[in-house]
Amino acid sequence: MIPISQGRSPRATLAAAACALLVTGTALTGCSEKDPNEGTNGVGRLSADKIQGRAQKAATSAGTVRLHGTVVTSGRTYTLDMRLKEKGGIGSVTTKGETFRLLRVDDELYLKAGAEFWGQGDGTEDGGGEGDGESDAAAAGKLAEKYVKVPQGDPSYKKFIGFTDKNVLLDGLLTLHGTLATDGHHQQSGVRTVRVTGDKGSGGTLDVSLEGTPYPVRLVRAGEAGTLTFSAWGTDFPLEEPAEDETLDYGGQLPTS
Repeated sequence: MIPISQGRSPRATLAAAACALLVTGTALTGCSEKDPNEGTNGVGRLSADKIQGRAQKAATSAGTVRLHGTVVTSGRTYTLDMRLKEKGGIGSVTTKGETFRLLRVDDELYLKAGAEFWGQGDGTEDGGGEGDGESDAAAAGKLAEKYVKVPQGDPSYKKFIGFTDKNVLLDGLLTLHGTLATDGHHQQSGVRTVRVTGDKGSGGTLDVSLEGTPYPVRLVRAGEAGTLTFSAWGTDFPLEEPAEDETLDYGGQLPTS
């Protein structure tokens, strides 16, 4: 019989006894290994569907988030750096070498861009005449680096507002396709994570935090449709409409970047 040492709990003693009984002249392969879920929030012990469910619930419950990375939609690649909350969002979008800023407060959407963006078109279908190039350049110069209010009936409103809507954006992104499975423990941006895959990765991968609330940390979308990282969950930030002297009307249909 293996004696029970004083001062040791029965559980610890039994674990030591089990390891001792496994010694058969070969190296031990399990008794000294550290539990990868020790000191974590415990989601690493759950099934893949439950991990994804916990992550989606945490994302929905958080008031704010910052997301950064790429999204491929309709054959276009957009690089996003957005901070989002329930009533709107602010940040930058880059596509085809052009970068512009988006700001939404409630239903009001504003776009700020350089002269090159505004110089893409004059918002009308009329043919250009002599001197139109100079007038277009002058108009683009006035609009440059000003917040332009996007009319809700403009095609650009529907196209860009989704980048500023936390719930719509996350609902569309945080879904893996195919059969879900876990793919080990990892580390993203200094945060320990557990990874969930859809169809062994072809349906996307999602890294979920093992520290604190199980927020999504990194998403690789299915079909090479982009990679996004998430941070600053629940960290508030100021969001207000631009000052009047920073705002201009475009006076026509906005260019479609």
